[in-house]
Amino acid sequence: MNVVVLGAGTVGRTVAELLCGRGVDVCVMDQDPDVVRRVEEQLDVRTVCGSAYDVSKLFQAGIQAADLCLAVTSSDEVNLVGASIAREMGASRCVARVFNPIFRDTSTFDYQRHFQIDRLISLEHLTALELAKHIRSTSVMAVESFLRGGIEVHGIHVGRRVRALGIPLKDLQLPKTVRVGLIRRADASVIPGANDFVSEGDHVALIGARTELQKVVQLFEDRSGERSRVVIAGGGEIGLNLARLLERTRCHVTVLENDPERCDFIAERLPQATVLRADVKSKADLEEARVGSGDVFVACTGHDEENIVCGVEAKELGCRRLLTVVRSPDYANVLERLGIDVAVSPREAMARQIVGLVARGPVRERSPIAGGTAEVWEIEVRKGAPITTAPLREQSMSGALVAAIERGEYVKVPDADDQLRPGDTAVVMVQNAAEMEVLRLFTSA
Repeated sequence: MNVVVLGAGTVGRTVAELLCGRGVDVCVMDQDPDVVRRVEEQLDVRTVCGSAYDVSKLFQAGIQAADLCLAVTSSDEVNLVGASIAREMGASRCVARVFNPIFRDTSTFDYQRHFQIDRLISLEHLTALELAKHIRSTSVMAVESFLRGGIEVHGIHVGRRVRALGIPLKDLQLPKTVRVGLIRRADASVIPGANDFVSEGDHVALIGARTELQKVVQLFEDRSGERSRVVIAGGGEIGLNLARLLERTRCHVTVLENDPERCDFIAERLPQATVLRADVKSKADLEEARVGSGDVFVACTGHDEENIVCGVEAKELGCRRLLTVVRSPDYANVLERLGIDVAVSPREAMARQIVGLVARGPVRERSPIAGGTAEVWEIEVRKGAPITTAPLREQSMSGALVAAIERGEYVKVPDADDQLRPGDTAVVMVQNAAEMEVLRLFTSA
């Protein structure tokens, strides 16, 4: 597999090193000669010195034969233009990293479709999602988006007092745009049928359109207990994304931010959260924010040292659990001794996404769910694939579920009479044991 990485900053070098370790043929491009020289010394990759949107340099990098182009410079605009040019020049798949959330907001303009880019990746959103998965005090374990946000997957832990408990799925009268994609019990998972039902302790994956999912989640969520209190130190993009994810769950979210203008910005966008102006390095400010009474404290400022210090202070004040964002690998050996329960690395979160992107075949993206017993795939439907020869009801897909289809300008949750066509993109929930069979169905003859 040939991959061209545009940008050799921290993210670009990390991605290149990861891909080299997996035996991928990598070419790294950067416009800084000194940076390119260091990459040559440290990694076994080809290098090209030049701008990410310089056509002649992209040609020199072999973009016309690339299976994947990853645009991960420090500039959103450069990444968008570079990835778009790479696609036009012949790269099979193109991914651009963006920081500004406006580029991922399809409600105003679909930048991804306009620039013909396969995926926009936000390191900050991926980090927030990783943090959300570790906040086990909430019943909703994870929320992930597919098909440019048109489809979401909600992972829910079923509690004691749930309206859907013991009722066959066919009797729940779920909207046509929502599916119960997976039920996990103990160490096994199952794609449920109409007569299956959920029990206390199950983990359920709901998949469907965002607006309808919000209503269905209430059937499976235990709302009888007290709301968990999560304090987020740092109102940057990671903190804002995490607060948005937790707002959909039974969490009371408090965001601590020192910049008054940023406080106003966050408060406008998170009407259900409490936003306090506070210096997270100040013990007095943490005490005033009642951090000690929190269930979870998340330190996600822009500085590792600040995250570690304020996190340890929150733990000493009495907060039950401590999650922190740590960017530098140099701190790995001391985190556990400091009482930090979970440390999340943005680079590792990005690396997990990249691993899914470099998979051979029609699968564009893989996201593990249900404790790793299953995955959600975003998969390309190719000409000649067996899945296109008959309606879904006639396909043998034991252990898998086609949960959504993107066709042209619209996204839909299919019924049994729908038939996939070449050019579609499908979201498929796949149990690990069914992986080879599903790949066969989507692979061209």
